[in-house]
Amino acid sequence: MADDWLEAPVDLSGKRIWIAGHKGLVGSAIYRRLQNEACEILVSDIDLREQALVRSWLEEYGPEIVILAAAKVGGIIANSSYPAEFLYDNMMIEANVIHGAYEAGVEKLLFLGSSCIYPKGAAVPISEDALLSGSLEPSNAPYALAKIAGVKLCETYRTQYGCDFISLMPCNLYGPGDRFDVQNSHVIPALMMRAQEAKENHDDQLVVWGSGAPLREFLYVDDLADGCVFALTRYSDARPLNIGSGQEISIAKLAQTLCEVVGYSGELVFDKSKPDGVQRKVIDSSRILNAGWSARMDLREGLIRTYDWFLEHNAPIKKVA
Repeated sequence: MADDWLEAPVDLSGKRIWIAGHKGLVGSAIYRRLQNEACEILVSDIDLREQALVRSWLEEYGPEIVILAAAKVGGIIANSSYPAEFLYDNMMIEANVIHGAYEAGVEKLLFLGSSCIYPKGAAVPISEDALLSGSLEPSNAPYALAKIAGVKLCETYRTQYGCDFISLMPCNLYGPGDRFDVQNSHVIPALMMRAQEAKENHDDQLVVWGSGAPLREFLYVDDLADGCVFALTRYSDARPLNIGSGQEISIAKLAQTLCEVVGYSGELVFDKSKPDGVQRKVIDSSRILNAGWSARMDLREGLIRTYDWFLEHNAPIKKVA
C-alpha cells in the first residue's frame, strides 16, 4: 500500500484538539507545540481506563481531533516488575479513547506508539513492515503488546468504519517533562539522576546498568511534537509511521556525554548483571523524512536543556545512609 500523504496540509485553525495525556513527557510537548496553532486545546484529568468517564467526556466536550499520548510507561526494570499493569492499563486506555473517538464522530485521531512494537531480531534500521514478523524483546513485551493493540485498533477502525485514525511510532524519547525515577525511568533520566547523585555526594564511581555496548536512537520530545503536528496535518494511512532522529549512540558514550553535561568527573563502571535489552535499535524513518520532516535538536544540546529542566523541577538528591 502506498503512503497517503495529503497534497496540502490540513488547517488546524479553529479545531478543538484533545490531548489525552497532556501532563506526560509527550503530551506536554504536544501542548507546547499546539500553542503555535490557532486551535482550541482540550485537556482532562479523567481516568482513561474507565470507559464511562471517557465516553461522557467526549460527549460533553466534542473534540474534532484526538491525540492519544497517554500511557503507562517505564524503563526495563519497571516493565519487568509490573508486566500486568503495563499490559492492562495501556490496553484499557487505548481501547476506551479510540472506541470513544469513533462513537463521538471525531474527525481524526493520532495514536502514539513505540518502537518497542518491533521484533527483537528485526533487521536494522527497522521498517514499519517488520511489525509482527518475529518475537518481541521479553523485557518489555507486555508494553509492546499493548502498543501493538493500539496500532491494530487504529488500523481496523479505519478499515471497518472509515475512521481517519493514524499511528506514529517514535524511537526512544527524552526531554523536559520526563519522569525522573532511578528505578522506573527510561535510560536518559535514570542516568542523569545517577550522575547528579554521584556529583552531589562526591562519589568516585558511577555505576551504569548493563555493558554499555548497546546502540540506541534518541529523539528530543519537542522534535516529536513537531512531527506529530506534521503527521496530523499531512498523513492519512493505515500503516504505522516511524519517527526518529536517525542517529545512534552507545549507552557508554551516552553516559559519558551525560556526565559531561551534569559536571560529574568520576569513573564510569558498567554493571553487566543488569539487562542490556537488544544490542542495536534504530528505526527506519525514511517515509516521514522523505515527506519533509526532520529532527532539529542536537543530542548534547537536548541533554543540556533536559538537565536544566531537571534542576528546576527536582530537589537535590541526597545519599541515604
